[in-house]
Amino acid sequence: MGKSSRNARRRSAGGERVVENVDGGLAQLIPDRERPRAWTLLIDGAPQSHVDLDDPAYLSFEYQRRLGHVIDLVAPPGKPVRAVHLGGGALTLARYVAATRPRSTQQVVERDAPLVQLVRRALPLDPNARIRVRSADAREGLAKVPDGWADLVVADVFSGARTPAHLTSTEFLDEVRRALRPGGVFAANLADGPPLAHLRGQIATAAARFADLALVADPAVLRGKRFGNAVLVASDQPLPVAELTRRAASDPHPGRVEHGRALTDFTGGAVPVTDAAAVASPAPPPSVFT
Repeated sequence: MGKSSRNARRRSAGGERVVENVDGGLAQLIPDRERPRAWTLLIDGAPQSHVDLDDPAYLSFEYQRRLGHVIDLVAPPGKPVRAVHLGGGALTLARYVAATRPRSTQQVVERDAPLVQLVRRALPLDPNARIRVRSADAREGLAKVPDGWADLVVADVFSGARTPAHLTSTEFLDEVRRALRPGGVFAANLADGPPLAHLRGQIATAAARFADLALVADPAVLRGKRFGNAVLVASDQPLPVAELTRRAASDPHPGRVEHGRALTDFTGGAVPVTDAAAVASPAPPPSVFT
């Protein structure tokens, strides 16, 4: 790809659809018909992010709203935090942190440099936001974060709609723990479908490295009825499970929180994943994006 990429713009309702080749495939920015300066980012047809430039605190996607609940609870309201985002997309969650927690300091690690350039150009960041974007592999970028620097690490990395294998292991979580301050929070966007082997393995992996875990997802996903996203939250200190449960249940996209013994039972005897055994998350069925 690189310099040979060809840009195209096609008129769309409410604005111009932006179509551009990036390292991860064909990127499209689709205008939101209901919100004047809002856009959805798709990569090879798979929805990745939604951004409202007029209201960066607005979160549209179900999984991003759940990550937003985690961000809201990671510190007292409005208090600045230090956050690391593995996977950038359209920088939706970094914008959310900047809007809801002014003066926060954030690092975004996004491997797809042409995508970063597209997003910066088409969906510019607030110049006052303290957001540094580094084009690097997520695990390599995480390794450059100082020990104990982060209050929050968010993993939302997909390559071809699959989480890369090297971001699913205990060794990866060792690096996450190193970067987190004591009591810091790790949150990961996971995707799986029946029989949920990947999701169960990721819970077992996190349980091998963190003292407290919670999982937020649509009940139908947890029952193995359909492919979907689940947000895994982990910390070495007790999580605000009651408030997370309340927020998830009252959200426009209601979710269920599993925690404690119920979450242990959900893993069904799955074992932690190591680098030697790690595989990418399963590809979603084509019907997911239709």
